[in-house]
Amino acid sequence: MNIDKNARYRTSHEYARKEGAEVVAGISDHAQDSLGDIVFVELPELGKSFKQGEAFGVVESVKAASDLYMPMSGKITAVNGDLQGDPSLVNKDCYGKGWMIRFSPTNAGEWDGLMDAAAYEKEAGKE
Repeated sequence: MNIDKNARYRTSHEYARKEGAEVVAGISDHAQDSLGDIVFVELPELGKSFKQGEAFGVVESVKAASDLYMPMSGKITAVNGDLQGDPSLVNKDCYGKGWMIRFSPTNAGEWDGLMDAAAYEKEAGKE
């Protein structure tokens, strides 16, 4: 299982990684591996705001469809348009080219409530 040591994680397997004033989010390597071949990703509109834990999109694989949950409250500043043409980027490089959204956090304190890489590795290992 590949884990981005610079990211924080939700128990629902979304990651959040700070990049300057913004946060990049997507699903973890463990999540993409569990889902299998990803065939479709539905992402939100630019400028839309979400609270922590709200569904911001959907990922569909050959096995199942799963909601995607906001790791922190924030306003969407970018979506990865490359996923529309090639959703398998999530399988190939979930922390890089397979990122899903960028957002401007509206409650920076929520970062501290997310699991660090070591805690997430233990959590994901239980499954």
